[in-house]
Amino acid sequence: MPRTPAPSRPLGRPVGTVTRGTTNPNRLRRMDRWIAAAHGPALRRSAAPPAAVDLGYGAAPWTAVELLERLRKVRADARVYGVEIDPERVAAARPYERTGLSFVRGGFELPVPGGHGLTLIRAANVLRQYPEAEVFPAWQRLCARLAPGGLLVEGTCDEIGRRHVWVALGPEGPRTVTFAARLAALTAPSDLAERLPKALIHRNVPGEGVHAFLADFDRAWATAAPYGALSARQRWVRAVRALAADWPLADGPRRWRQGEVTVRWPALAPR
Repeated sequence: MPRTPAPSRPLGRPVGTVTRGTTNPNRLRRMDRWIAAAHGPALRRSAAPPAAVDLGYGAAPWTAVELLERLRKVRADARVYGVEIDPERVAAARPYERTGLSFVRGGFELPVPGGHGLTLIRAANVLRQYPEAEVFPAWQRLCARLAPGGLLVEGTCDEIGRRHVWVALGPEGPRTVTFAARLAALTAPSDLAERLPKALIHRNVPGEGVHAFLADFDRAWATAAPYGALSARQRWVRAVRALAADWPLADGPRRWRQGEVTVRWPALAPR
């Protein structure tokens, strides 16, 4: 996974430095499921075969392989480029190449075909390792590579993908924040605070929108406790329905039943 470099690095060198590269099979299934649902119409409308990037896929290529499989259920001619800055990781991934899947060495410059026409960029568990001040410049750089209607999804999850929070951005900037969890393992919605993306994790303090949202979510979760006797899903749906009275949610019950809730960015944006 790439890290933002010092400005003095020579031209032509990949933009970034090597980071831990931790990865596991099926780790990003919740994010991928949301991408297929939320971005599926744009993928299907694309005049050209959709081009997607898995940025910083890590020490093994599982997430890029899985992204191709999941996107091809939406659009059979989708193409995925796995981008990593460590040449050894790229070499290790090459045996997994197939029609529609390539691995290249690079960083935030995204050395893949398509110019400014990428349909999807996914950067999971990458910017979490950066100083907060570097997040918005990285977002701007990546969003500049998106096609009209393209999407950047950037977020963080735990090691096996049970808890995940991500920001969705278009060419114009951030749009929404999605919280997703395996509900059977959830004690309270604020458990997701430790998986907030870098742009928000240091803002989980009084006076910030994300702190107020999680506090309200915990209260709604506690109020909905009787529905836990039916299922954790029923409790989650009831709690999210209560949140909708005060927060600008961008989804509905169909997504809530998947253990998700999506909030419009301005409500949670750092102040």
